[in-house]
Amino acid sequence: MPLNIPQNLPAVSLLKEENIFVMDAFSASKQDIRPLKMVVLNLMPLKITTETDLVRLLSNSPLQIELDFLKIKGHTPKNTSQEHMNEFYCDFDQLKEECYDGMIITGAPVELMPFEEVAYWDEIKHIFNWAHTHVTSTLYICWAAQAGLYHFHDVPKYDLESKMFGIFKHTLNDPTHAIFRGFDDEFCVPHSRHTEIRREDILNNPALTLLSESEDSGVYMVAARGGREFFITGHSEYAPLTLDGEYKRDVAKGLDITPPANYYKNNDPSNSPIVRWRGHANLLFTNWLNYFVYQATPFDRADIKQLGDLK
Repeated sequence: MPLNIPQNLPAVSLLKEENIFVMDAFSASKQDIRPLKMVVLNLMPLKITTETDLVRLLSNSPLQIELDFLKIKGHTPKNTSQEHMNEFYCDFDQLKEECYDGMIITGAPVELMPFEEVAYWDEIKHIFNWAHTHVTSTLYICWAAQAGLYHFHDVPKYDLESKMFGIFKHTLNDPTHAIFRGFDDEFCVPHSRHTEIRREDILNNPALTLLSESEDSGVYMVAARGGREFFITGHSEYAPLTLDGEYKRDVAKGLDITPPANYYKNNDPSNSPIVRWRGHANLLFTNWLNYFVYQATPFDRADIKQLGDLK
């Protein structure tokens, strides 16, 4: 897929090493295709890693995409250089007048805090409200899914007794839903979180549709407004070694952490991980882009504000 992103974004060179095709902006401009305009609010601590994970999945589609990265104005990341943020990210004030075909909002390392105690909660709420009217479809991931469900629908999050950490099987509550085109009856998803949302809170809200869940890891995917919002509690975008890195990091800190479930061969951390979620991840992003972003966006993006619920 032609991805119109800055040529010197680190993700480009990293993905080319994986033999993944990413067309530069000049080549993309030669194609007579209406590009999708998308924005990523990246709240993850390792910005470059998350950029690479998302670009890897977005590149697996024939659709052309112009991609912007958004940052929280009042927050300085600890694990990414200010030079990188200044070069590749913009503040909300710089794009608030724009309308976007699609948006992705990532997780954040603040899940054990009450939402109202997160330093940038007010700005997050403002961006959520803006996306509600200026974006055709928004994908909320992990903490962002919990935050979006709380903000729009008063769905609470609950602390877990132990970290939900590993690869878990999931099932489809509505196999005919367009987001699941090509899915198997069971599919695997990485999870890495200390909190959860509960199915009874989703089922008791008529504005929400519980699309997928797991016997082990609980609620996975919730939709609202006919697909204008998807709330996803797992990390389908994770690269093969991400959970391995998280586990080894916590072990080095002396934390009481068990190895990620169903991840290493024979559940032995001395072995390599078994990757069993990448096919699902690619289908998820391709279906979302095709059915809920590309086919649902009006030709004139200004008309996004007039969209009703997607059908």
